[in-house]
Amino acid sequence: MREPGGKRYDRSAEDLGNITALEHVNLGIAEQGLATVFYMSGLGLTRDPYMMTSIDNMWVNVGRSQFHLPTMARAQRLRGRVGLVIPDREALLQRLHRVKDMLRDTRFAFVEHKDHVETICPWGNRILCHDPSSRFEGMALGMAYVEFDVPRGAVDGIAGFYRDVFATGARVEGTAAHVSVGIGQELIFRESDAAEAYDGHHIQVYVANFSGPHGKLVERGLLTEESNQHQYRFQQIADPATGKALFEIEHEIRSLRHPLHARPLVNRNPLQTNRAYIPGRDGWVPEPTGSKIDDPRMEMRRKRFAEATGRAAD
Repeated sequence: MREPGGKRYDRSAEDLGNITALEHVNLGIAEQGLATVFYMSGLGLTRDPYMMTSIDNMWVNVGRSQFHLPTMARAQRLRGRVGLVIPDREALLQRLHRVKDMLRDTRFAFVEHKDHVETICPWGNRILCHDPSSRFEGMALGMAYVEFDVPRGAVDGIAGFYRDVFATGARVEGTAAHVSVGIGQELIFRESDAAEAYDGHHIQVYVANFSGPHGKLVERGLLTEESNQHQYRFQQIADPATGKALFEIEHEIRSLRHPLHARPLVNRNPLQTNRAYIPGRDGWVPEPTGSKIDDPRMEMRRKRFAEATGRAAD
């Protein structure tokens, strides 16, 4: 078969694995007031105005993803880091400086690095805030990755687990396994000597082929919860060859038919204030982050318009 002429493209760059989105990270918090100061006033994120509006839980929007922050007697700590993309580093730093006094008796801290701003929440969770860049495939505001500290020697088995059970892209680079969980989103498992106990926090992802991973988890004895028609859970990542337990982190797995899939999330403009209010700018609007895509039919449309009207197209 003859291929059409024109520019050649790397079509494999558009491929996605079976995991289509990293939707939320769930971390228990001890007090909503401190969480509000950190996540909303400091990071500039948005509390979901429609869901979980009481004091027992709060959902915090970051682009198309969320933090779920249930109130617990003892706050949870993720064994690693969450990577966010947040625009306007200077505004971010100003917000973090403003909340220092309100969070002075907590574990809150922040430090600016060359390629990110490292922040620590009131209970010790590390959240790295990156500028938008090509690394994150056009993401201008969102949750780009969750990075876990895992035992040494575990990353090859972890990558193999996600390839085998979830049919998603997974590769090992040095001492870290990188697992594709959506456009510009990854789970990263980095070998470390750190060994904190697991306290029950979890992540949630969407998958296109829902039944396939379910069957493989059941076969391996790893399924921990049949939640409902659209969701199940597992907690242990195991070596696909030996069955050896490698790392424990609960995964909430949802199908693309889940009622909350692709739910529009409200993201506010954190630069908007009552003293410098600009009408029509309450909502966050992303700035362009990429170049225009090719359009080989543009000239054809211009020619067709000229032939039909006798005028040149703009």
